[in-house]
Amino acid sequence: MEYKKVCFMYRHKDYAIDGIRSALGLAVENMYSYGVVMDTEIDELDELTQESIEMLRDMEGDVYSTVPANVEKNGFEAITIEELGEKLREMTHIIPYGIK
Repeated sequence: MEYKKVCFMYRHKDYAIDGIRSALGLAVENMYSYGVVMDTEIDELDELTQESIEMLRDMEGDVYSTVPANVEKNGFEAITIEELGEKLREMTHIIPYGIK
């Protein structure tokens, strides 16, 4: 059985936290699940959201960001646009999440 790999792409800060929980939900359903906060800085995450990210990482997923401030403030993994392009080639599903 081939596992699905899903990448959520968050470009609006109002949807990032909900999107991270969605990524965790898919990881619980035995999918490799990732999130990427792109082109926008988000506020410091609360403890509950940080715990969600840790659970996602425990299930071999992760949350990335193209914005250095998000990496520093929230502990996301840094990723460049070029690296993201390579990562997206591995995905079976790409979901633009909460675009306004």
